Amino acid sequence: MRALGKTPHRAWSGNCTARSRILVSPRFSQKTGSHFFARCSIRLNMGPPTRLLRALMRRALALCLIAALAAPALAQSAPLETGPLVLAAASLQESLNAAADAYARHHHPRPVLSFAASSALARQIQAGGTADLFVSADEDWMDVLAKAGLIVPATRKAFLVGALVLVAPAERRLRLHPAPGFPLRAALGGGRLAMADPDSVPAGRYAREALQRMGVWDQVAGQVARAENVRAALALVARGAAPLGVVYATDALAEPRVRMVGVFPAGSHTPITYPLARLKASTNPDAEPFRRFLLSAEGKAVFRRFGFVAP
Repeated sequence: MRALGKTPHRAWSGNCTARSRILVSPRFSQKTGSHFFARCSIRLNMGPPTRLLRALMRRALALCLIAALAAPALAQSAPLETGPLVLAAASLQESLNAAADAYARHHHPRPVLSFAASSALARQIQAGGTADLFVSADEDWMDVLAKAGLIVPATRKAFLVGALVLVAPAERRLRLHPAPGFPLRAALGGGRLAMADPDSVPAGRYAREALQRMGVWDQVAGQVARAENVRAALALVARGAAPLGVVYATDALAEPRVRMVGVFPAGSHTPITYPLARLKASTNPDAEPFRRFLLSAEGKAVFRRFGFVAP
């Protein structure tokens, strides 16, 4: 007979093991922002539960709960590394992307690149747009920002040189030799001459200057198809919407649907230089290192592959 207040004891045999595993696995993605998850698993292989085993189970579950609650805070505190924002002339699309890739291979955040006409980008900066570096297709628009006190003067450097060419659709067999009085109007055959807007875009300014010096601008001015930037002018020729266009040599090399049919002499226009500068509003710590990379031997070698002259 059992005495009152006594707990019955039942003998049992066999092995009793308790095994718990807690796994907290943080994951962070620069592309999608922060993501974090906690996963807990407890595996018990035991005989009849004892007070000690129940205590271990409660402790393991408590640790899992704490980890899960802490996960969002840890995710929010993880730094999101982004590269410097670079505003660059449209003619640099392929070459500057390749340079950004080369820079990122040195374990730096890849720069964020935005391309448009130099005039549009300069106006964006003037209007208070935030960026870290500016690469213009001419000195004039960099001068505008310098006079407004928007660049760091000591960081300004002309590091690339380009050339101006005439292009035609790839299937057209034509050869022109730009020189005073050359038959550009006859070659157009009533079609349009595609070029960037000569009133604001550097490529268009260079083209108009060259044609004026050769005495043929007045003959073709009424046939000019003004594009918002040099790549838009190139696209008109590539699609066959214009029989001829004036673009940079590097643009022609980047588009297989066109072919160069003439090269303007270097003395027919102001030298085509690409100045680079860091903006005063820049806050990204990688802005200056990337600027220096572009000016380095490795950086210049990238641009040479795309047809630029990099002194």
